[in-house]
Amino acid sequence: MSLVKRLETFNIMLQYPEIDPVAVSLGPLTIHWYGVTYLVAFLAGWWLAKYRARQPNSGWQPDEIGDIVFYIVLGVIAGGKIGSVLFYQWDAFTANPLILFKLTEGGMSFHGGFLGVLAAFWFYARSTKRTFFEVADFIAPAFPIGLGAGRIGNFINGELWGRVTDVPWGMVFPHVDEQVRHPNQLYQFFFEGIVLFTLVWWFSSKPRPRMAVSGMFVLLYGLYRFAIEFVREPDRHLGFVALDWLTMGQILSLPMILIGAALLVLAYTRNNKA
Repeated sequence: MSLVKRLETFNIMLQYPEIDPVAVSLGPLTIHWYGVTYLVAFLAGWWLAKYRARQPNSGWQPDEIGDIVFYIVLGVIAGGKIGSVLFYQWDAFTANPLILFKLTEGGMSFHGGFLGVLAAFWFYARSTKRTFFEVADFIAPAFPIGLGAGRIGNFINGELWGRVTDVPWGMVFPHVDEQVRHPNQLYQFFFEGIVLFTLVWWFSSKPRPRMAVSGMFVLLYGLYRFAIEFVREPDRHLGFVALDWLTMGQILSLPMILIGAALLVLAYTRNNKA
């Protein structure tokens, strides 16, 4: 008896709900749930950053937050698109570099978006005469909420599903096949969104040396993403990219783990200002 049949026998198989990816459609205007989750991510990050700015001795004014959010939006969209093409569609890019400008085709890469956000931090810091890590340490605690919202968008789109499994909470994605798979998007929502937000927000609630909050965020995200990739189905056009078990997501997360750990060591061994 197949795994699906056994699970059906015990009545514990979960079925992907087949959610319409379109939230609103009014004539030529079409709004997708994925876009809505991005909007929620930016608004939530904006609100949380304003909350942090209002705290005593934050060094920030609430009126400044709109400017940094604008930089971040540009960094996420540009970096996410460029990263998606360069990291996951390299062959298609070399065949037709113009796909970089096809904004409605292809997905968004977290690691590309992250690099875009780092560039946004640098430009904003330079324009306001702050240091890079003044900006990064301030914004990092608000960032995971956006990551969690994005993973809900992935779930609604029915993309980034997990590998075949026999766990009781496994889910069948009919648009993929009839096998029971890990609901990987929900794992990432929980660990990269809820857990990461809780830990980094708590860590930042007390004075920390410069670079420590940024280091904690980068380290934890890298660890969570590296671990969750073991139950995520590798991209079909890439498969395993190294050692017959490392995925592209893990390759891109390894530097984050190393850099995050290095930032924490530097933060607590150098005479950094809290």
